[in-house]
This record gives sequence, structure tokens and C-alpha cells, in this order.
Amino acid sequence: MDIKLSQCFIAVDDHDQALAFYRDALGLEVRQDVSFEGMRWVTVGSPEQPGVDIVLEPPVADPNASDADRRAMAELLAKGLLRGVIFSTEDCDATFERVRASGAEVLQEPVDQPYGVRDCAFRDPAGNMLRFAQRRSG
Repeated sequence: MDIKLSQCFIAVDDHDQALAFYRDALGLEVRQDVSFEGMRWVTVGSPEQPGVDIVLEPPVADPNASDADRRAMAELLAKGLLRGVIFSTEDCDATFERVRASGAEVLQEPVDQPYGVRDCAFRDPAGNMLRFAQRRSG
């Protein structure tokens, strides 16, 4: 069986702000920018992984969603409770400095974890948690 990750989704409440972060601060390339029925989806990805897309989607991607559902999702997003993403990096400390310099909210400075990685964590402009992990050798 040949199964590979193709796409993952991150809810964002301001696509322009998210795009500036994922493109400019993280260096991801923009692959698609699509609008439909008043909603917007922006697809970004690492040039190193052309077959893996991150879709920046509206918190509620349903034009028929109720106002109560929209409010509930907005509250969860504001608390950072919807999704998290873990990126791999060759140099956690350099990645930390680059992302911190962008003004992103720091959740955790680089630290060696007992499970074999050195990682750090930030919140993106929408509040989603992003971790950057470097495998430790040995």
C-alpha cells in the first residue's frame, strides 16, 4: 500500500495576515489562492516537499453554518484549541530566531525533549500552535 500525506488544514481568521506569516516568516511558497462563496483558501508548502500542502482555511468552511457555529469556532480558534502543526527543521535554534524575529508569539524556547528532539513552539497570527522540531543524533 502506498499512502502519503497530501494536505493538512489550518484554520485562520485573516488570510492576509496568515499568508504574510507562512510565506514571509516561515518561507513557505504560495501554491494556490482560491475564493468561493465569500470564503478563501490559501495553499502553502515547503519547496522541499512539493507533494505536501498546508491549506489555510476559514474556521467554518460552510456557507450555511449557523451564527452560533461561527461564534463557537471563532472562540476555539482565539484560544488556540483547533489545530497544531509540527514542522521538522535541521536547526531548531536558527529557526526559533527567525520566527521570533517575525514577531510571532513564543510559547516555548528551544529545549531538548526526552523523546529525542530539540524543539520550540509559537502561535501563528490566528492562535494555532506550531512546533519546530530537530531530531537529535545519537
